[in-house]
Amino acid sequence: MNKRLSLLTAALLLTGASSAFAASSTDLTVTGLITPTACTPSLANGGVVDYGKRSAKDLNPTTHTQLGRETIQLTVNCDASTQFALKTSDNREGSTSAGGSTTFGLGLINTNEKLGYYGLSVRNPVADNPVTALSSRNKGDTWSQIRDGDGITSADWIAFGNRTGRAWTPDFLQNVTVDIGVNAYIAPANSLTLTDEVALDGSATLQIEYL
Repeated sequence: MNKRLSLLTAALLLTGASSAFAASSTDLTVTGLITPTACTPSLANGGVVDYGKRSAKDLNPTTHTQLGRETIQLTVNCDASTQFALKTSDNREGSTSAGGSTTFGLGLINTNEKLGYYGLSVRNPVADNPVTALSSRNKGDTWSQIRDGDGITSADWIAFGNRTGRAWTPDFLQNVTVDIGVNAYIAPANSLTLTDEVALDGSATLQIEYL
């Protein structure tokens, strides 16, 4: 009886050792695709949206002051029809006076004062065939329609396509032109030190993502 128990115990110990050995390594797989197609984005006016000079006395002391909505045209040209999206990154991340990640910052002044923020939107896309502006917050797994007035964030991928069945899907396109709306605000004047001229320093990068 004791012998049988000893053999059973040994078998259990060996099973545990085998399981531990199998879990001590794992595999890494690197995948991807190289596409022969290239897309080039470009912005009108060298990508500059200039709000000109404003007086500090015209700023609201306790709430954000809206500078107004400006529009700049974005064009994407590809070597051939392809599925692509635009990823927007805030180069002044952490400087938005609105907080969160739904707006883009206008930079810091006097070391740590957040000058303001701006929002971005897309309107009136024109492509090889009629398209709707789309957005994805999961890197292209699913898409939804961008409606007029909807803002885009640094977490969004932007594409252009149509509804296929119940799902929105980016189209294969070669040329796209779209209006980018910029809506800027200055932080409450009582939160800023404005004894000298300060410059708005918003900066964002639009990068092509191939789908």
